[in-house]
Amino acid sequence: MSDKLKIGIDLGSRKAKFALMRGSEIVRLAGLDTIAFYKKYGSIVKDELSLDLQGSGIFSAGELAEADITVTGYGRNSINLHGARVISEIKAHVAGARTQTGLTDFTLLDMGGQDTKVAQVAGGRLTDFVMNDKCAASSGRYLENMAAVLEVSLEELSSYSADPVALDATCGIFGESELIGQILRGFPVSRLCAGVNLTLVKRVLPMLKRFPSATLVITGGVALNGAMADLLRAEWGLEIIIPEHPQHNGAIGCASLG
Repeated sequence: MSDKLKIGIDLGSRKAKFALMRGSEIVRLAGLDTIAFYKKYGSIVKDELSLDLQGSGIFSAGELAEADITVTGYGRNSINLHGARVISEIKAHVAGARTQTGLTDFTLLDMGGQDTKVAQVAGGRLTDFVMNDKCAASSGRYLENMAAVLEVSLEELSSYSADPVALDATCGIFGESELIGQILRGFPVSRLCAGVNLTLVKRVLPMLKRFPSATLVITGGVALNGAMADLLRAEWGLEIIIPEHPQHNGAIGCASLG
């Protein structure tokens, strides 16, 4: 059973992520825009979500026939994927972080497209967690909006951490207005980008302080923001680990539990 083929699917708000594992080995990872994926390959049949995974080209007919499928994702309570086991997002992401890092004691910060989750893991078990899904101001959507205002790519935005401009608005919408005001004051793009990244850190720190730990594992698409990780190290001064595949962490977790 150790070489059993397993498929993990994380239907995120922005990206649908897929992982194929054989035993503990990651065989393949893939990702598609969620809305485009649903439009092209999804349908509702008898109140169940049906996905044409073979038609998408992600998995072969043989793989789909052999593999156990486990799914999680944004709005998972409305997901009833035909032929799959459904698990909670937090369970999937903790399992993914454990699989990717080998750690058993850590705090997990998962920052997705529209929500942020912080979990405490001790002895390999989830002991507590908190989730912010009421406001996208501490998520990838916030970074996308701010990058659009600044007319820079997410990659460029994520490269600046030095001398951040003060941005104090706690709401993503008001944050855009405040950022425009700072642009008009003539601050350079580098400092404005650093300010955006610092606001993200300030928003997640209260959540992190609920679960103090020597090691912080960051997953989700926002984990690719190197400047945010640098600012978090400076603000909190603890070891930060970003797994090799942070954006696919939930899918890997699903597959590992298959």
